[in-house]
Amino acid sequence: MEAQQAEASDKSATTRPKMTTEEAARFREIESLRLSRRSVQQQLESSTNPRHRKLLEDALADLDARLAKLEK
Repeated sequence: MEAQQAEASDKSATTRPKMTTEEAARFREIESLRLSRRSVQQQLESSTNPRHRKLLEDALADLDARLAKLEK
């Protein structure tokens, strides 16, 4: 079991290209926005209040715009 874990961590460390500080920061920001988007989407799916849904839809649109800008 430990050997498999060590092998898996070795593979992931060797297959990832090195990132610059700026690339790493951009990657983290994109992942954070994606996580926020998933959270807002889940809330939207369960929300029944029209005002709250509108707020969530606006937040989702903002997150989508920010993601699109960063992913270019």
